[in-house]
Amino acid sequence: MIRSSAWALFAAPALLAAAPASTELAQVQQHLRAMKTMTADFAQTDRNGKVVTGTLTLKQPGKIRFQYQKGVPILIVGDGKALTFIDYSVRQVQRWPIGSTPLGIVLNPDKDISGIAHVVDTGDPRIVSVDASDPKHPEFGRINMVFIRDAAAPAGLRLEGWVALDSQSNRTTVRFSNQHFNVPVSDGMFRWNDPRSKSPKG
Repeated sequence: MIRSSAWALFAAPALLAAAPASTELAQVQQHLRAMKTMTADFAQTDRNGKVVTGTLTLKQPGKIRFQYQKGVPILIVGDGKALTFIDYSVRQVQRWPIGSTPLGIVLNPDKDISGIAHVVDTGDPRIVSVDASDPKHPEFGRINMVFIRDAAAPAGLRLEGWVALDSQSNRTTVRFSNQHFNVPVSDGMFRWNDPRSKSPKG
């Protein structure tokens, strides 16, 4: 099955050899530029194997929202400039420039990724896997993105998920389902309530 083959990549992406596939890398770049918005359900697995679910909303450039399942007091929001992690249980807020996180690859479609990304040979022509990291900034982490060929998706690719590794090699795996591309998304989706005050932030 396509899905089982795709997710086998997430078991150990570092063991797979890079393939000279400039055409596929260009197609990934086209997909990121053509994907103006995306909504999806997600399942996220952390380094300890704990799985949480939720919904993803993405709007280029730079806007993203991970809304976690009921009972998980965490929210992650990108407002176009910064990625904000909000933990309502302890009223804590942390922010990072989007470009200094692994998601910077996904959320900056105008960035030329040819110098920092390479296609991973999956052995399956239906699957495109891309590994990206900035050798000049290893502290930004690394991301391995998996796509399925789908003529109905932007540039013929459907983003299935990614594995992100931070500078401490903490791995987070995100898998998508029920993807919808280029649907209307309000900028209001990327506002959040600051637990340190009663004022909404955006």
